[in-house]
Amino acid sequence: MAGHHHHHIDPQAGDTRVALAVGANLALTLAQIVAGVAAGSLALIADAMHNLSDALALGIAFAARRIGRRPADATMTFGYGRAEVVAALINYTTLIVIAVWLLSEGVMRLVTPEPVAGWIVVIVAGIALVVDVATVALTWAMARSSVNIRAAFLHNLSDAMASVGVIVAGSLILLYGWHWLDAVVTLAIAGYILWQSLAGLAPVARILMLASPEGVDTAEVLDAMRSAPGVSGVHHLHLVLSGEVPAEEVRLALRDLLRERFGLAHTTLQIESAESACPEARAIGHPT
Repeated sequence: MAGHHHHHIDPQAGDTRVALAVGANLALTLAQIVAGVAAGSLALIADAMHNLSDALALGIAFAARRIGRRPADATMTFGYGRAEVVAALINYTTLIVIAVWLLSEGVMRLVTPEPVAGWIVVIVAGIALVVDVATVALTWAMARSSVNIRAAFLHNLSDAMASVGVIVAGSLILLYGWHWLDAVVTLAIAGYILWQSLAGLAPVARILMLASPEGVDTAEVLDAMRSAPGVSGVHHLHLVLSGEVPAEEVRLALRDLLRERFGLAHTTLQIESAESACPEARAIGHPT
């Protein structure tokens, strides 16, 4: 049974916006890396790496959206819609690797602070903030209907916040010469990336593992199905009929029950008679 795991893709929406966002983030990444090296700012390079991950995330999102539109065929009988979920997994995993690297580099810079050119940091981070906000605006509408686009959207949203932190750090370096703030901001950005990535990875893993939809009580679903007229038992989420109600009538009634009460939009029900029911069957899973 499936419900909240469906992420339908609008074939008319978004490709141009996603392509523009990819181009903007790639250009920004290059500019930040050059400026970060010139200014001696690890925080600016950290922000550049986050922007690079944004560009990769959006690029994968673009490809996944196009793949996901392909119709089901003899090989992929469920269609290609889960390409977006796989892409989201790649996006979050990439972010985790980047975050761990930034954490290690930030600790080293905190131990041995290096001079940072504050003006370069402030100016480039300001430009980055404008690009990040524009990218967030480009992907905001699509993020509500796609787990993959949502991953890319969150990348850019967190990067906009990171750019604000870099601007603040650059300003304080200019005013007070606190060069160690560059490492502190780097650690904060890396920690935020890691936290967001681990939080986003959980629902993606649930989808790939075919877990039950969040917010649905499996026991309640079973009880509701067992109490339906004509059903004498449920196992492996299969139905065993009592024979008192026609099978098709039972199937349609249960389909409506699951959709209206639990939000399960697509259900596959296997119906058995009492005579052909599986012996020693469990309500969930198979006997060991």
